[in-house]
Amino acid sequence: MESSRTWDPALSSEVRDVEKATRIPTYNPDTDNDTNHGLAVDDGLPPLDTSPRGWLAVVGGFACLFVSFGWITCIGVFQAYYSSHQLRDYSASTVGWIPSAETFLLFLGVPIFGGLFDRLGPTVILVIGTVLHVGGLLGVANCQTYGQFFAAQSVVSAMGTGAIFVAGTTAVGTWFRARRGLALGLVSAGSALGAVIGTAVIPVLFDRIGFPWTMRAVALTYFVLMVVAIATTSRRPRLADPSPAPFRMSQLVPVSLLQSGPVLILAMACFFYFLGVFIPYNYLVVEAEDAGDGQQSANNLLVILSATSTVGRVMPGWLGDRYGRFNTTIVFSLFSVVLVLCVWIAAPWKAGRIVFAALYGFGSGTFVSMVPTLIAQVCPDMSKLGLYLGAVYLVIAPSVLIAQPVAGVLADAGDRHGRDPYVWLKVFCALGMLVGVVGFVAARAAYQGHTRKLWKGGKA
Repeated sequence: MESSRTWDPALSSEVRDVEKATRIPTYNPDTDNDTNHGLAVDDGLPPLDTSPRGWLAVVGGFACLFVSFGWITCIGVFQAYYSSHQLRDYSASTVGWIPSAETFLLFLGVPIFGGLFDRLGPTVILVIGTVLHVGGLLGVANCQTYGQFFAAQSVVSAMGTGAIFVAGTTAVGTWFRARRGLALGLVSAGSALGAVIGTAVIPVLFDRIGFPWTMRAVALTYFVLMVVAIATTSRRPRLADPSPAPFRMSQLVPVSLLQSGPVLILAMACFFYFLGVFIPYNYLVVEAEDAGDGQQSANNLLVILSATSTVGRVMPGWLGDRYGRFNTTIVFSLFSVVLVLCVWIAAPWKAGRIVFAALYGFGSGTFVSMVPTLIAQVCPDMSKLGLYLGAVYLVIAPSVLIAQPVAGVLADAGDRHGRDPYVWLKVFCALGMLVGVVGFVAARAAYQGHTRKLWKGGKA
């Protein structure tokens, strides 16, 4: 008779090894391959990792991340543009609330749309997201005041990006297990490519066709890509549940899932790492312009950063599948912290900024692509992946809300006649990310079941 045991974080690794060796193999259609454990199971479901529909979903997910996270990564362009044009009478910290709230509401939308995804599937969520995101961008084209920019860009458009991000990422995660890191890395590369094109093209269009028509052109481009995404993105079918649980409003705020040790620790690690990881995307351009590099030269830094992050979002996913996703995340996240301390702070001049942008894009890209993969790894039931994704991003959301305004205050407080007026902003960036790295180490230990041996190795 088959016995089922719940995961116990206090269980020693030795006992876990014995339990694994003596357990009768079982099959879960949402987490195991059709031939897993040597069992040939014909349940009529598409196979994991190899289904053409799964790889087609990767194409759709790529488009989703292009228009959602790719757009969010471009906000450094708008931070600099608003500060010198429509909102030039406002302080850096006040302007910083626009991109900060935009990223916050993207993440806040994840638990809301994550719970709906598990119930409705990707198509309905993508249609809702398209209407909100494209409609919000068209509204930004006609904005004149701070309140109008905040409502259209930081609220309406941002909620749309949250819906699109959830549907594209979660749908792909249901199709893969052994190759999940690679698949989600390819999906995340869409955000990097969207950032590269956006940061390179949008400033040029500002000068050539003006701000309103630039926003309309971006909205039209995103609409076409979302048509492709809606047509190609699907969720892996599941075996019919004879008694499905009724939908509850509490699923839109899935805080109960944070009772799991690995999930809670992973969420807290992401909270602290997100305090710092996007600060260079916003303030590297501002710092370069203040140093007299020129607008085009400053924007090129963001293009370089976004271009190298493309590689950083694909290759670590493949490495994670081979050597452990937590291990890969820890190594590359620590690499990014070292770059902030040893390059961005130590070399606050033009050549230093170029080197930092090239290397930091690669390192930070790893973190952005690996977070959904880590959440999927600690999720015990892939039919609830949307809920687990929402639970973690519910914790992350406040960090991105406060990160940019705090960074703006630190930027304003810097000594403009000193060697580096942005040094305290950079220190804040590095400290937040460093605490996050320690959190990833603790989350790996909790996932492996040896919380008192944080540095114990193994593939995880």
